[in-house]
Amino acid sequence: MAVTVDTGRSPSRTSAPWVAMYHSVADCADDPYRITVTPERLDGQLAWLRRRGLTGVGMAELLAARARGRAQGLVGLTFDDGYADFVDAALPVLRRHGCNATLFVLPGRLGGDNAWDPLGPRKPLLTADGIRHAAAEGVEIGSHGLTHVDLTEADDRVLAAELGESRTLLAELTGAPVAGFCYPYGTVDRRVVDAVAVAGYDYACAIDPGPLTGPLALPRVHIGQRDTAVRLYLKLRLHGLRRRPVGGPR
Repeated sequence: MAVTVDTGRSPSRTSAPWVAMYHSVADCADDPYRITVTPERLDGQLAWLRRRGLTGVGMAELLAARARGRAQGLVGLTFDDGYADFVDAALPVLRRHGCNATLFVLPGRLGGDNAWDPLGPRKPLLTADGIRHAAAEGVEIGSHGLTHVDLTEADDRVLAAELGESRTLLAELTGAPVAGFCYPYGTVDRRVVDAVAVAGYDYACAIDPGPLTGPLALPRVHIGQRDTAVRLYLKLRLHGLRRRPVGGPR
């Protein structure tokens, strides 16, 4: 049975678009937060979408298509945190299926690791060269803040730096404007949404923003290793319903 995603004309006036949230693409034997899919699983998930006439694209492309009323058959693909495995493991699979994505990175942790996760393995993050390589391949680069902190608990100075400085650093790094932001841990409140607007972002991705849902707080669906055909079908069909965030750090 085919699935048609009705994306509407504008995220501010109609239901939010269907957006998949990925993180790391690697071996997932030690994965307490369920943030990892294997390249083989990603390959199967994208193949499932393509068989149903759906194409994964980056957020800026998806939102621009919605504004033109031409987003039929498009879904958003996002990868949080900027893990180094994106270039070697995720990007070849995306290209094999004719898909694109938005990669949300942390310019304050270039070449570092996921130190914010108290459990699980340390996963290396992309270096500046890795981010430039992804951008050169046509991947949209967005900000995930500077260092992956919960912005709802940050004071005004830290909030401004995480939003503004990260956007400036990424624009300098890639030579392109940065339109999108992604809230670390998916946590968001009205103060943070307003700060994102002041920082100049066109859109921002959350997880389950509830009544804050809009262009600066777009909900996303977590996609993990357990998401085979039946689960993907349900997540597509039920995308208009409120979703609870995946437990644990992201």
